[in-house]
Amino acid sequence: MKKIFILTGEPSGDKLASKVISQLKNSKPDIEYLSVGGENLKSLGIKSLYDLKEVTYLGFTKVLLNIFQIKSKINQTVKEILKFKPDILFSVDSPDFTLRVAKEVKKKDPSIKTVHFVAPQVWVWREHRVKKLKSFLDHILLLFPFEKKYFDKEGIKSTFIGHPLLEEHGKGKIDVSQIIKDNKKIFSIYPGSRLTEINTLIPILFKFVKMMNEKYKDIFFVFHSTVEHVQLIQNLLLKEGFKNCGAIGDEKIKSHILKSSIFAVAKSGTISLEICNAKIPSIIIYKMGIINFLIVKMLVKVKYANIINIAAKEEIIPELLQSNCNPNNIFKNVEKLLNDNTALQSQISKTQNIIKNFKTENSSKIANSVLIHYLEN
Repeated sequence: MKKIFILTGEPSGDKLASKVISQLKNSKPDIEYLSVGGENLKSLGIKSLYDLKEVTYLGFTKVLLNIFQIKSKINQTVKEILKFKPDILFSVDSPDFTLRVAKEVKKKDPSIKTVHFVAPQVWVWREHRVKKLKSFLDHILLLFPFEKKYFDKEGIKSTFIGHPLLEEHGKGKIDVSQIIKDNKKIFSIYPGSRLTEINTLIPILFKFVKMMNEKYKDIFFVFHSTVEHVQLIQNLLLKEGFKNCGAIGDEKIKSHILKSSIFAVAKSGTISLEICNAKIPSIIIYKMGIINFLIVKMLVKVKYANIINIAAKEEIIPELLQSNCNPNNIFKNVEKLLNDNTALQSQISKTQNIIKNFKTENSSKIANSVLIHYLEN
C-alpha cells in the first residue's frame, strides 16, 4: 500500500491540505495516511502525531522564545516520518517548520518524494531561499501564477494549481435565519486562528462592536473561529454582555454565514481570498508586537499586506495595520463603506478581477495529479 505523510503547521494549512486530500481519498482509496494536522484532516479520518497547536508559533520573538521546543518537535517529526516510511512527504505552508522537516527527511532518506504546497512568499521577502529549496524539494504546488518565474529560474519543478479555497462545490444551502434570529443583518468578524492573534485583536474588535452598536441596531456580529478557540471567544462575548454577537467554529456553517454577510472585518491572511470570493466587502486588520513589526518592516519588500492589494498594486481593500489598527479607525472605515454603495460595489468588482487569475477549474485535481505521478514513478 502506498503511503503519504501530510505535514502542516497551522489551521489554514490543515484546511488547504484537507481540500486536496479529500479528493485524493475519493479517487485513490487505497492510500495510507499519517499527519501533523488539525480538525480538517481529522474529519477525514487521518491521525495526527500530536496537537497542531504544539507547533503553531507567531512572530520572531515567539519563535526565539520557543526555539528549543521547536527544534525538539522538528526532530520528533522527522523521526516519526522516517519510521512511517511514506512514498511522499506532502508539506503544506508554514515553511519555517515544514520545510525544515522536509530538508532533514530528504537528507536522511532521499527515496521519499517531497511535494510542498504553498510556496514560501519569496516575492515578499527572503528571495534567496529559492536556491536552497532545490536540494530537498521534488515539486512545489503554487497558489498564484506570478510565483512560477521564481522557481523556473532555479530549475525547480513547480505547478500553478490555483487556490482550493476559491472553488465552488455547490454545497447545500443552510437557512441562516435559523441561526441568526430577528432578521438582523450579519456582520462577519475574523480575529485570527492563533491564540496570540486572538488575544491581540479581540479587545480592539470588542470596542469596535460597541461603537457599531451605538449607531446600528439591526446587526448581528458573528466571530468566525476555529473549533479549538470558539469556546474561548464565546466566553469572552458572554463576559462582555453582548446580546447581538455569537461565535462559530463549524467550517460548513461559517461559509454560509459569510455568504449572507453585509460586511467583513478580517485579520490579514488567507481568509481575505474567501471573503472576496463570496463577494463580500471588507477591510483588513493586523497588529503584532513592536519588535516583530520592526523586523518585518526591515525585511519585507512589498507595499501591502494583503495578497489582493499586492497583486493589484493598489489598496483595493483598506488595510489597518499596527497603530492604525484601532477601534476608531475600524469604525470609520466600515461606516464610510457601508454608507457608500458605489465604493462597496467598486471594491467587489475590482477584487473579482484579481481573484479570477488565482482560479483554475479544479485545483485539488491538479494537485492530485502531481501527487499520483510521484506515487507511481
